[in-house]
Amino acid sequence: MMNQQALLKKIKKLQDEMIAAQNELESTSFYASAGGVVSVEVKGNKELVKVSIDKNFQIESSEDLEMLEEMVVAACNQAYKEIEKATKEKLGKYTDLLGGFGGFGF
Repeated sequence: MMNQQALLKKIKKLQDEMIAAQNELESTSFYASAGGVVSVEVKGNKELVKVSIDKNFQIESSEDLEMLEEMVVAACNQAYKEIEKATKEKLGKYTDLLGGFGGFGF
């Protein structure tokens, strides 16, 4: 059986790895688009960095404007889903292992 000092050392190592993975995720850019008209860039910390709208998209009615608004929301939501997926893939093993210890920000 592992002694307490070795266990604490292992926990500290896992915590350091988890923090490094979290920092990497937060600085990663995620891209999504909707309707072939709207593209967004969102950082892993969920900061919206850029919204691009196709130059050829023309707003001729209030319905067009509403559709554009919906596409912006859809693209952002898709990027956020990609962030959640990547977070679970990268950090899931740490939160499972360290979840019982608390105090790690999850």
